[in-house]
Amino acid sequence: MSENLSPIIELRNVGQTYDGGENWVLKNVDLVIPDKPAQGEFVVLLGMSGCGKSTLLRYVAGLQKPTEGQVLIHGKTIDQAPRVGMVFQQYSSLPWLSVLDNVALSLSYKGVAEKERQERAMDIIKKVGLEGHEQKFAQYPTLSGGQLQRVAIARSMVANPEILLMDEPFGALDINTRLQMQELLATLWLEFHPTVIFVTHDISEAVYLGDDVYFMKSNPGEIVQHIAVDLPFQRTRELKRNPHFIELVHQVEDKMVAVGKLK
Repeated sequence: MSENLSPIIELRNVGQTYDGGENWVLKNVDLVIPDKPAQGEFVVLLGMSGCGKSTLLRYVAGLQKPTEGQVLIHGKTIDQAPRVGMVFQQYSSLPWLSVLDNVALSLSYKGVAEKERQERAMDIIKKVGLEGHEQKFAQYPTLSGGQLQRVAIARSMVANPEILLMDEPFGALDINTRLQMQELLATLWLEFHPTVIFVTHDISEAVYLGDDVYFMKSNPGEIVQHIAVDLPFQRTRELKRNPHFIELVHQVEDKMVAVGKLK
């Protein structure tokens, strides 16, 4: 991390056990993500299933506390920090509310007046390509899986959060929808500049979206490798045909194989 940048998210010697220390799900996890105002940072976590990637997101979201260690946002403990946005793999919209009401929900909790929150919600609904669907119930099959994830992303982005956590948000989508969602997220990140922590098992997706990719080993889960993705700030689909992009995908794949052999 640059000496001139303070951390926005910091994990210090974090560990998790559920049996009093006989077995550790996570151990000695350290992670520092710098605060880059008006730019943001896109961090990707890669690792085998069960290594603790989603648990790290839960810590930052304030949904779980580690057994040991500290989780800080702007140097403050989670209970003192502002809430962050989170998008899950499972569809998380409230099915009894319309798309518009789902997207405006966080603004309602913040006490934003109805006229303003509806205007802001409609603005982000247009950005994610859901205009014309705003009065539909946010449920399947009224909306497709891709549309429901657009609702979730819009709901998380409408309040312009500093931090956005995404736990395999495109994992259940078909390949064409997944590619569209990758492009949408890259565009929104460029506009809103949040700090994103993104969990995926897709190596190409990790390279396409990420600034920094962190690799986690299992048993216990621990961050053991890191690679900086030196690609243009603005990501487009054409980038995936660039020889350097393909080389980076191969590098990340090789690191994943090596990390998978660590005990």
